[in-house]
Amino acid sequence: MTQRQGRRSGRARILLACVATALAAGLLVSAGGASAKGGDEGSGKAKLDRVFIIMLENHSEHSVIGDPNTPFISSLATKYAEATNYFGVTHPSEPNYIAATSGSNWFTNNDNPANVFDHTNIVDDLNAAGISWAAYMDALPSAGDTAQFWPSSADPLYANKHDPFVLYSSILNDPSQLSNVKPYTDLAADLSTNKAPRFVWITPDQCNDMHGGVNHPIADHPETPCPFNSTNDDPNDVALKHKADAFVKGAVTTIMSSKAWTEHSAIFIVSDEGDFTGKAQNGGWDSPAGCCDSPVLPAGDPDISALWPGGVYGGGLVPAVIIDPSGPHHFTDATDYNHYSLLRTIEDDWNLPELGFTSDHAQVPTMNVFLGDHDH
Repeated sequence: MTQRQGRRSGRARILLACVATALAAGLLVSAGGASAKGGDEGSGKAKLDRVFIIMLENHSEHSVIGDPNTPFISSLATKYAEATNYFGVTHPSEPNYIAATSGSNWFTNNDNPANVFDHTNIVDDLNAAGISWAAYMDALPSAGDTAQFWPSSADPLYANKHDPFVLYSSILNDPSQLSNVKPYTDLAADLSTNKAPRFVWITPDQCNDMHGGVNHPIADHPETPCPFNSTNDDPNDVALKHKADAFVKGAVTTIMSSKAWTEHSAIFIVSDEGDFTGKAQNGGWDSPAGCCDSPVLPAGDPDISALWPGGVYGGGLVPAVIIDPSGPHHFTDATDYNHYSLLRTIEDDWNLPELGFTSDHAQVPTMNVFLGDHDH
């Protein structure tokens, strides 16, 4: 057994012990023992007709909401609602996307594009309940494409670390499921039909999500190039924010002007994690603040830094804007939430099994306060 395997096994034993304790205390509901009710899309039992998630990158709440370079996103937070204490689950990107779709980061704190997760995820539960889904990836070459990067690892406009759906074995090994992972350019047409998916995930490309790291122009992508920023609101960061703000405006406008948008639908706009500022002790990230079952990692964890002092390794405070026509407007809520809360909110609303840490009701609250009374 390697040192890394031993460390992972140790973490697994700790998690299993914690889960067993919580089960004994009645804190957790077994996902395997729960039944998926209300799966008939025409039954009217679910409160939300549709859920749209737009995932942005690597920017904290204070560097987006109210920033003059993100006027549209900021206006949505003011007009509709904002969760002012919403955290990324951990660092870096990939484990946040996995956490947001399966209820755990599965002891992974890296962006390895070769990772494959053999775990039950939201798509498995949506399929079991008969609820349609699709994921729209900006700059994905074609539906079901499993490339790790496009057009290249040197200029990764698309990166699979931001596409959790191709990282799960249950999707990756099933062409019929992979076909639901589509280029973003398919979104408008899909939403114009009477069979628009009920669960919609949108990942902008790395120039449009505030990530950066594309240094050369790419044909048919006017958002390129987009070099990394060095500090908040430096020229590269300003450009990234302008592009993300424009993308979100286009996506929200497309959704809200489509047949798929109803008063019983909601859009969640969040960032995966906070700012990257080069702080060595945090693995380069500005803040390890977190809540709601973020991982607790030992001092010197090799996935972070030899300088890491140990403790909660959360993803930092990030923007979280919620648009619900029937929900509260001009509203903020300061409850501690993270990506587990968002996942649990969807699961509970559609009577799906609660995956991983979303079943820990003592630590992971729902975001129902942002949703209207949608009973049909």
